Amino acid sequence: MNLKETLNWRYTAKEFDTTKKISDTDIEQVKALLRMSPSSTNIQPWHFIIAETKEGKERIAKGTQGFFHFNEPKVLNASHVVLFCSRITADEDYMQHVLEVEDKDGRFPNEDIKKGMYSGRNIFADIHKYDLKDLQHWMEKQVYLNIGGFLLGVASLGIDATPMEGIDVKALDEEFGLRAKGFTAVAAVSIGYRAESDFNSTDKTPKSRLPESEVFTNI
Repeated sequence: MNLKETLNWRYTAKEFDTTKKISDTDIEQVKALLRMSPSSTNIQPWHFIIAETKEGKERIAKGTQGFFHFNEPKVLNASHVVLFCSRITADEDYMQHVLEVEDKDGRFPNEDIKKGMYSGRNIFADIHKYDLKDLQHWMEKQVYLNIGGFLLGVASLGIDATPMEGIDVKALDEEFGLRAKGFTAVAAVSIGYRAESDFNSTDKTPKSRLPESEVFTNI
């Protein structure tokens, strides 16, 4: 499929085929999508919990109890579920860690450029920490940037996805001890293959978007 065909093929799956599983080869590509996503200043403020076993999906399904019960089958019946988590803060230890990983990977041809990268990243973080007072929200924005690329990326592999904000993030933080590790759950995305009975598939329910005249200004 070309890009336009992929965009039209992709939709939010409402029902997964429980007999179909994503191959190990494709899961490696899925992990590459998550890890290689862009982020502001390359801060990479995320962690991903990937559930593929029955037990793992049941643990994530603890975040679909009560009000969010409608999302439980989308978790349990999927091939895999990815829980997207955001850092709560970016302290000096983390900033140094990112910098040293970049240095090890050969990002800096000299020490001045390394120092400039460190300074620039901290300047942006400090703007959000002290001036805008939205550091955690800024980091969550990077996670959502990752989710956007992830949805298109898995579609290019012929894999269906269901992004879910309808989860109990507190319950999942507690289930996985995320806050003690410096993270908090943001959203979950189930992935797998659509069931033929899925009413939301594009061959049954056509996609709808606002017209070009409303969303583009050509200058």
